[in-house]
Amino acid sequence: MTSGIHHITLIARKVQANVDFYLGFLGLRLVKRTGGYEDPNQLHLFYGDAAGSPGSLVTFLMWEDGSPGRVGHGQPSEIAFAIPPESTGFWLTRALQFNIQATGPAQEFGEPVLRLKDPDGVIVKLVGTNALAEPAPWASRDIPETDAIRRLRGATLLTEKPKETAHFLQNHFGYSETGATATIRRLTSKCGDVIDVRDATGFWTSAPGTGTIDHIAFRAPDEATVLAVRADLEQEHAGATNAHDRKYFFSLYVREPGGSLYELATDGPGFAVDEPADTLGSRLFLPAHMEANPSATMVKLPQFALPGEPRLTQRDLPFIHRFYHPDDPNDRTFVLLHGSGGNETDMLPFGHQVDPHATLLGVRGRSTEEGFPRWFRRLSMTTFDQQDIRSEAEAFVAFVDGAREGYGLAPDKTVFIGYSNGANMLAAVMLLYPGLIRNVVMMRAMAALEDAPTPDLAGANILVLTGKEDPYGKYAPTLVKLLADTGANLKALDIDTHHGIGDDDVEAIRSWMAETGL
Repeated sequence: MTSGIHHITLIARKVQANVDFYLGFLGLRLVKRTGGYEDPNQLHLFYGDAAGSPGSLVTFLMWEDGSPGRVGHGQPSEIAFAIPPESTGFWLTRALQFNIQATGPAQEFGEPVLRLKDPDGVIVKLVGTNALAEPAPWASRDIPETDAIRRLRGATLLTEKPKETAHFLQNHFGYSETGATATIRRLTSKCGDVIDVRDATGFWTSAPGTGTIDHIAFRAPDEATVLAVRADLEQEHAGATNAHDRKYFFSLYVREPGGSLYELATDGPGFAVDEPADTLGSRLFLPAHMEANPSATMVKLPQFALPGEPRLTQRDLPFIHRFYHPDDPNDRTFVLLHGSGGNETDMLPFGHQVDPHATLLGVRGRSTEEGFPRWFRRLSMTTFDQQDIRSEAEAFVAFVDGAREGYGLAPDKTVFIGYSNGANMLAAVMLLYPGLIRNVVMMRAMAALEDAPTPDLAGANILVLTGKEDPYGKYAPTLVKLLADTGANLKALDIDTHHGIGDDDVEAIRSWMAETGL
């Protein structure tokens, strides 16, 4: 069978920082961008050499603003790229130019090694070696081909069962032991890449999350080989195996005795099956099961700029947020606030449905209830923590001021749209801080703020949408009366729906914006 690494998959927290490091600094080529096969809200990026060759690939699942993981046993801890030995000085100088801390070069198994960390803290080694073939080195804008990364040199595995882990690799994936230290067994494939099996006995266990390595995929020539390995694993009762057609390769997943996740992936058909080889990585592709409503999926995936392209700088503001920029934007921006248990991406498809040309800014509430985001704490289904409402409203004011200054949002062309708990937050902000928000839509809202003032909101445009079948709808009139007394341009509609939102809300918002000239 074909031996060696096919790809290594990691988890990253910020797509732009990840692209800047692996493309901008390391000079790899972006060879494919897809939606996640398991999570439709996840962007999956593949980096590699000029041809996207197996053995050169590192891939990233983008858990944008996701929680950090923990490196420990039962997981890979380092990845390594091969560079020409004479290029070590080039890369050390480049690290200094990019303000990236590098240690070394130090000798590891007779090879010079520079150690770096990517933006999520993953250890990335640059190893000077001529032991590997050079499929198709990619020369970027400022990295000559003679110094470019060749392919993956290997990875390091942490395990409390080093003997069993090594045996598993030798028995099923074509590796053989070629060296050892007191704590590391070096296993080498037929094509020359290496897996360093490190004894991590007594170390803490790993936990998935950003800044960790999800799995290592090994190479197989064809689907028949993958299925044959699966049969061998099942015969040995090696644990659960899952086979999948990933379009660009057919693969099998299995966990080795030490707990690390492995994949066995075919070399073909490769990334050129759906876009020309000379434009690899230029388009976003969605798995077939997500293509029924592609815009709803694509609008939730994080956007990024390639090195040298114009970009929007992410501002450090009090609330986690996500922008979506349409290809042909108008001058309208929607600021979208989710309901209980949602996040910053949940309302993006709704905003895109209302106006496909609007820029969208989704915001995540900072309060939590049983681990799920909210905008403020709830004491019962209809009573709320009043101090929390006021403190979070104050923080939201700082967010709005920062977003306007940092992102250039025009108050007259910005519409705040909130659903349920998010709508209640917007109502509280308008009552406590009059003049901050000029245009607002509140869907399935109620008066959460007690002892609310009656400010002068003359000049503000407010749309309140209540579902006739919403069990919380009976609480909306109190809020409507309170807003009516402020002098705002208020429109309150009861629509034929329940607590959820849908097409009736979209049409009502469109009509309201047309009436008010927004």
